[in-house]
Amino acid sequence: MYMRKQYTEQNVYEALQKRLKFIFEEFDNIFVSFSGGKDSGLLLNLTQDFQKKYYPNKKIGVFHQDFEAQYTVTTEYVDRTFKRIQHEVEPYWVCLPMATRTALSSYQMYWYPWDDTKEHLWVRSMPKYPYVINLEHNPITTYHYRMYQEDLSKQFSRWYRISHGNKKTVCLLGIRADESLQRYSAILNKKHGYQDECWISKQFKDVWVASPIYDWSNSDVWHANYLFNYDYNKLYDLYYMAGLKPDQMRVASPFNDYAKDSLNLYRVIDPEIWTKLVGRVQGANFTSIYGKTKAMGYRNLKLPEGHTWESYTKFLLSTLPTRLRNNYVKKFKTSIQFWHTTGGGLEEDVIQDLIEHGYNIRRNGISNYTVMKNSRIIFLDKIPDHTDDIKSSRDIPSWKRMCYCILKNDHTCRFMGFSLSRKQQKRVDILKHKYTKVGD
Repeated sequence: MYMRKQYTEQNVYEALQKRLKFIFEEFDNIFVSFSGGKDSGLLLNLTQDFQKKYYPNKKIGVFHQDFEAQYTVTTEYVDRTFKRIQHEVEPYWVCLPMATRTALSSYQMYWYPWDDTKEHLWVRSMPKYPYVINLEHNPITTYHYRMYQEDLSKQFSRWYRISHGNKKTVCLLGIRADESLQRYSAILNKKHGYQDECWISKQFKDVWVASPIYDWSNSDVWHANYLFNYDYNKLYDLYYMAGLKPDQMRVASPFNDYAKDSLNLYRVIDPEIWTKLVGRVQGANFTSIYGKTKAMGYRNLKLPEGHTWESYTKFLLSTLPTRLRNNYVKKFKTSIQFWHTTGGGLEEDVIQDLIEHGYNIRRNGISNYTVMKNSRIIFLDKIPDHTDDIKSSRDIPSWKRMCYCILKNDHTCRFMGFSLSRKQQKRVDILKHKYTKVGD
C-alpha cells in the first residue's frame, strides 16, 4: 500500500509496526487514550490488530475522557466502539466532573463537564454501562473532585500503573506532528526520550506516554481507514459536506479555543445539541454569531475614540470579575518585565525594522527558544502602544496585543506566547518539594 515515505524508505505503517513491537516488549501495562477523533480511533484499531496477531495474551486498556458536550454522532461512534471492544480490552469510559477551559466567556475561565450540581443542564444523559466511571462508580483513587482535565488524564495513567501491579506503564496517544507546530514541538523537541525515542516521554515514575503515529499525515490516516475498512466518527463526513477543509475538522469540546471558530456549525449539524449548549456555558450563542467578527477581536479592530490601546486595555480590565482581572494583570506584568529585562528572540529583519522606526531597543544575547538562534531584544522605553508600523509585528510586545487577549477571551494569553501558567507553577512547586512525598 502507498503511504508517505520516511527517510529510511519504510512507509509509516511499517514504522508503526516496529514501534508497537517495541512498546509491547518494553512495557508491562499498555492502554490507548481514545478521544473519539480520527487519529485516536485509528491508533486504537491498529493497536488492537497488532495485539491480537502478536500478543493475544496481553490485554490492553482503553481510556475515554468524556467532555459531555459534543456532537451526537461523536457519542454514537464512542458508543459503537466500546460495545465492539468491551470484551477484548479493559474499557474505561470516564464521566467525572473536571475543570475544563472555556474561551467563550469573559466571566467563566472553566466549565465543568458532568457537574453533579447542574445535572439539569447536562447536554446529554450519563451513559449507562458497567465500564462507565462517574461519581457513583469511581475506582480511580488518584482522582480529585473537579480536578483540571489535563490532570485527570495524567492521574488516570498513574492509577492505571498502581492498579496493575505498579509495573512499567505506557499511554498511547493519537497525536500527529503535522497537526500544529505546538504538537510538533511537543513530540520532536524532547531532550530525553525513552531509550532515545523522541516519541516516548516520561510522565511519572514508571509511567510514560507514547505517540507512535506522530509522523503520519492526514492522508495516511484516511488511507489506512479505507484500506482496513475501519469504523470512524461520521462527524468527518458531515464536516466534509459542510465544506470544511481537512485541517479544520476537529473533534473537540465546543467551548475551547480550537473549536469556537466552528461553534456555529452545531446549529446546522446538530440543532438539538445546540439548544442545550447555549444554556451550558455563558457566551456560547454570542460566540457562534460573532466568532469571526470585530466583536471578538479577530479582524481589524478599531480603537474606540479617545482611547489609546493601553487605556482601552485598562478599561476592559476594570469591567472584569476580580479573579479574571487578576489573571490577566499577572500575565501582562510578567510579559512587560520579560521584555524589559530578558527580551524575546526576533528575526534580524524585524530588529532592523524596529530600529528604522525609532524604537529604543538593545540586544541581550541569543535566544535559545528560536530555531535560528535569533538575538534577544529588550525594550528600553515603555512597551509600545501598538506596532502597526512594523511589517511583521506578530512577536513584538504591545498594549494592542494585550487588549486582543481580553477581547478574544484568551485567558491563557496564548496570543502573547504564554503557555498555561498553572503548569509553570506546578513545575516550580515540584522543584521546591523535591519529591519529598514517599512513593512517587
